Amino acid sequence: MLNGEFNHSIDTKGRLIIPSKFRESLGEHFVITKGMDGCLFVYPDNEWSAFEDKLRELPLSNKKARDFKRFFLGSAVDGELDKQGRVLISSALRAYAGLEKEVVLAGVLDKIEIWDKKAWDAHNEEVEADIDDIAGDMEDLGLRI
Repeated sequence: MLNGEFNHSIDTKGRLIIPSKFRESLGEHFVITKGMDGCLFVYPDNEWSAFEDKLRELPLSNKKARDFKRFFLGSAVDGELDKQGRVLISSALRAYAGLEKEVVLAGVLDKIEIWDKKAWDAHNEEVEADIDDIAGDMEDLGLRI
């Protein structure tokens, strides 16, 4: 399970240190792709394979399903750690997520999200202000706290 929040910096070459806690769960190979809400998703291979299986089940005849697949699969790149525990984030993915220098890596069960620090802080402010309503919506989905 991936959880926790870590602050790091991207260097001028686009390399990002992956925290050692996350490295253990990611393994040697993983996938980085566009995420939702303006962040990047980082999937361990097994979780990426499970996600791909779900994408395969979507009907080709449905335009939204095709767009959904393109969004995630079209931007997906293989991740590989160097000897210092860093991964190169492509310029296209950095641009999509607005990653410049300071970033946050957040574990969210089956994947890691990579956020620009300012965007993460702004998003969290919104969530914290609305957490009571969000919790109520989760109860409607069957989650009891």
